Amino acid sequence: MVNKSWWRTAVTVAAAATALLVPAATGTAAPATTHLPSTAPPVRAATLPEPPPVGVVRTELAGLHVAPPHSMQGYSRAKFPHWIKQYGECDTREVVLARDGQDVKQDEMCRAISGTWYSEYDGETFTNSGQLDIDHVVPLANGWRSGADTWTTPQRRKFANDLVHAQLIAVSARSNRQKGDQSPDQWAPSRHAYWCTYSRAWVDIKHLYRLNVTEPEKAKLSEMLDTCEQ
Repeated sequence: MVNKSWWRTAVTVAAAATALLVPAATGTAAPATTHLPSTAPPVRAATLPEPPPVGVVRTELAGLHVAPPHSMQGYSRAKFPHWIKQYGECDTREVVLARDGQDVKQDEMCRAISGTWYSEYDGETFTNSGQLDIDHVVPLANGWRSGADTWTTPQRRKFANDLVHAQLIAVSARSNRQKGDQSPDQWAPSRHAYWCTYSRAWVDIKHLYRLNVTEPEKAKLSEMLDTCEQ
């Protein structure tokens, strides 16, 4: 079995070693030397990253570029290489399962063989990792329509495997598949208590990656952020 304290250390080192590249501007690819701004949240690989406070996120939302969705022409999930190896035999999926669960035990291939997981989207609890999906809070296809169609493959790979920010979360497979690639104006977690965190995470990811939003998406995100103050 994997020693949990060793796992935390290894994941932290792996996450720090794979710091994100952020595109320079909407519709243009960033130079290979562009890194996250110095104000990026710290690496917290052993726990689910917390999005910024609502006041910060409202400022981020106001600064997002509003534009119609880009064409899906040329899109493929293969253009966002995901579940890459993070260290040893541990890929991104297994790292998130170990991070988001309680009392998770892994085999020699880093597969979660036991543990307990709470799905924030719908409030369900699981003891079988096979019933969970790792959700991209901002879906890959939504990212493509929002500006990732102009990125390089390394930039899309980092977006798809981001352990530093609140982009990945273990949730019930049912809720993840209901969501698909829909934006918040089209789908939101059935567990209303999670709307504050979900909208903060969505806005922050779009801000960090300089992705566009649509008018309906921005309006719904503002409504969801209102739940942070209730």
